Amino acid sequence: MLSRWLSLSAVVILLDQLSKAWITHHFAFGESLTVLSVFNLVLAHNAGAAFSFLNEAGGMQRWLFTIIAIAASAWIIWLLRKHAKQTLFAFALSLILGGALGNLMDRVSYGYVVDFLSFHWDDHYFPAFNLADSAITCGAFLLILDSFKEKKHGTAAG
Repeated sequence: MLSRWLSLSAVVILLDQLSKAWITHHFAFGESLTVLSVFNLVLAHNAGAAFSFLNEAGGMQRWLFTIIAIAASAWIIWLLRKHAKQTLFAFALSLILGGALGNLMDRVSYGYVVDFLSFHWDDHYFPAFNLADSAITCGAFLLILDSFKEKKHGTAAG
């Protein structure tokens, strides 16, 4: 059962890394292509965390976020082993694990994470992100959804 969840994480990593390789091969740093009136492809580098938090922190964040990603990944694998039969919970954790490891690979290899998805409304831009960030966000949403499901079942049983 655990192999199913780790395989899903591997697919997330593969898609994330392939998309980042494509964008870095076809775009110069900072280059942008308008796809829709609210969406651009852009090659950006993020040395910080989500939404460019600590992006300008001077380099220490690379190692801080590397350690956090390794520790979180180990904890997630432990949780997956323990809860492999809880489908929604394990699915969510698998997405988060794949996203965390996809971004970790960038951080270790380059010192920054490659971002390329940029949404905006008029002149208001949301920070650029990537497929790994999307997997982490979807996984977090599913964990929240799962927590409501568990409370509902817990209340019914009590």
